[in-house]
Amino acid sequence: METINEVELRDENIYPDEQVLSSVLGPAYPAYLSLLKLYESNGLNYEWRYYHDGKAWLCKVQHKKRTIVWMSAWKNFMQAVIYFPEKYLDALLALDLDAAQKEKILATKNVGKSKPVIFEIAHEFIPDDIEKTIYLKIKCK
Repeated sequence: METINEVELRDENIYPDEQVLSSVLGPAYPAYLSLLKLYESNGLNYEWRYYHDGKAWLCKVQHKKRTIVWMSAWKNFMQAVIYFPEKYLDALLALDLDAAQKEKILATKNVGKSKPVIFEIAHEFIPDDIEKTIYLKIKCK
């Protein structure tokens, strides 16, 4: 899925509650709920906050006080991004991930000294790849 539209939730005064997220995500809303269950089952906390630098609401997912995943809402899909320092690229590529996901990781430009691993979730089926990637991120120090 190509990211050709813009991130939603740009109004600082409109908190992304269930009604707002359901409206923005449409058929992908159940996938968002599945992601939240996945986070909770792995002891992760999540919080929606408005970030002035990006002028949008983002959901920060943390293990203890360490950020594991950044989520943003797009029209009809949720984007989850996990950033890995370059030194963990080999460990990341050693995971049993879908070949297309590995190609996407390699093709994605670094952000500073980190490699973003991007998942676009549009269906309730959550790929195993995201959970494997989360486990690695938690394990990496």
